[in-house]
Amino acid sequence: MIIKNPKFEISAVSHNQYPKTDIPEIVLVGKSNVGKSSFINTMINRKNLARTSSEPGKTRQINFYNMDNNFYFVDLPGYGYSKMSKEEQVRVGEFIEKYLSERKQITLIIFLIDIRHSPTENDIMMYNYIINTGFPCLIIANKADKLAPTKVSKAVLDLQNELNPLKDLQFLPFSSEKKNYVEAVWSEIEKAIQ
Repeated sequence: MIIKNPKFEISAVSHNQYPKTDIPEIVLVGKSNVGKSSFINTMINRKNLARTSSEPGKTRQINFYNMDNNFYFVDLPGYGYSKMSKEEQVRVGEFIEKYLSERKQITLIIFLIDIRHSPTENDIMMYNYIINTGFPCLIIANKADKLAPTKVSKAVLDLQNELNPLKDLQFLPFSSEKKNYVEAVWSEIEKAIQ
């Protein structure tokens, strides 16, 4: 059931407007500008369903993308944007935490990190928080097109060794630019929503 051209609905909501359904939710988390919107667009083969922004940290709400009533992609606000005020960073953090702690429909958390860099302090905090939620988690090492193809596997392994030395979570490379690795990610999503 790979959904390449779904009929969809988009809604951007605050915490008291979550969809009132039991449809599974695939949640996307990651720092600002890690490529969550591009990831969604690539996964469903659309150019501008999820709006990308030239200004990192701009998204301040939760975006729900209804995929043919099979599941939602849920795009949480990015974290760690340095130009965001401390108060705004706290508010966004609370917003994310409230969603993750209250939603029973969460089926899988997809945590996007940049394949080119070691995890930041904020990445490590988010990773630890996700692990403590107990939800299934898939780590996407995004922007794989920025590395030579021969270096991708090692970069993914290096990230896994840093974040998940027990190797009990799946780490997959991904490239929105080259549309590489899409089928492998769909396979994990399909397992999660069955």
